[in-house]
Amino acid sequence: MAVPQGTSKAAPPELRRAIGLPLLVLYGLGITIGAGIYVLVGAAAETAGFYAPTAFLVAAFVMAFSALSFAEFSGRIPESAGEAAFVQAGFNRGWLSLGTGLLIVFAAVVAGAAISLGCAGYLAVLVPWPKPVLVSIIVVAMGLLAAKGILESVLFAGILTVIEIAGLMVIVVAGYIHNPDLFAALPSAFPHVSDTVALQGVFAASLIAFFAFIGFDDVVNLVEETRNPTKTMPWAIAISLVLVTVIYFLVVFVAVQSVPIDQLAGSEAPIGLLFERLTGFSPLAITLVAIVATLNGVVIEIVMAARVVYGLGRRGRLPQVLARVNATTQTPLVATFLITAVMLGLALAVPLDYLVETTSQIILAVFALVNVALVVVKIRGDALPDGVFTVPLVMPVIGAVSCLFLLIGPYFLI
Repeated sequence: MAVPQGTSKAAPPELRRAIGLPLLVLYGLGITIGAGIYVLVGAAAETAGFYAPTAFLVAAFVMAFSALSFAEFSGRIPESAGEAAFVQAGFNRGWLSLGTGLLIVFAAVVAGAAISLGCAGYLAVLVPWPKPVLVSIIVVAMGLLAAKGILESVLFAGILTVIEIAGLMVIVVAGYIHNPDLFAALPSAFPHVSDTVALQGVFAASLIAFFAFIGFDDVVNLVEETRNPTKTMPWAIAISLVLVTVIYFLVVFVAVQSVPIDQLAGSEAPIGLLFERLTGFSPLAITLVAIVATLNGVVIEIVMAARVVYGLGRRGRLPQVLARVNATTQTPLVATFLITAVMLGLALAVPLDYLVETTSQIILAVFALVNVALVVVKIRGDALPDGVFTVPLVMPVIGAVSCLFLLIGPYFLI
């Protein structure tokens, strides 16, 4: 039917392009740092001992090749569906694309649930309420913030990110002041290549550490809300991964050199314990920073998962109602509220350790699939938009192999 003269059919509201490079980097740092370093230092130290810093480097190495693949794909296919769109481009299988998207959503929801449990643990030090009550308040509040608007959500996350990075750097500086010869022991953080027992521990701990690196992949799901994404996205991914690797290595090195391994492993708040030992002050300050970091992780996981659901809905893989963007907030409200509800349910029903391990395994499998998809796209010679960042074919090949090796590494070395 023709539209009457003098009137126009209103275009459906779209996502708002409001994010530049600084906020995108802070977003990447925020979701990465908020995803586990405040909780997982003890677990990594228990598994790898003094070699725990190397486990974080191994996890970063695996991430680096996949990060390059994501950077190229974000230019080839600048859509919020992220990994699902990348897999669709490589294999042209709707069921595989949907399955990938749902796995990413599930991993994000599980990760957010795990982080909310960690946040509630720190918050309980200040507010002695039942844990289920604290978890419910945390998840619902962050869900409402994510629904309000992307600029508000990312700006909030950026402010919290600055605070949480400052908290970690205080740990590093305090470690050096406490022991000026600390960094002379850096070589001891790397096991000898012939020490298979130590290497097995490193690879096992790297799977734990991998959870603490999850984040750069979430950045690509904001591509439709990023200004000049073709240039901005690769830089944001690279800067985020480099900075977080340096921060993690230094913090974990200081931790295993400054506090006995058994005490780190036995603490529910290892960063708080480390802060107290190095500074002699009450761990209250670092507890507040840990609360900030984990709140940050929760809100960003909700934002990212909602964008994937939105992207899948827009592609027709999920009900169209999930692709609706609210005209006022310019956010996918239905998708956001759905993610919040599922995250809350998981947080109240599933233990933390299971959530962390499951998330890492899912993400590694999806990363391997995305890398293979880019290999297929490159070999097939798909058209490349102008100005897109590209990597040599060998990079996604190594990315796929390294992801699979990280999954089987500990068993391979037995």
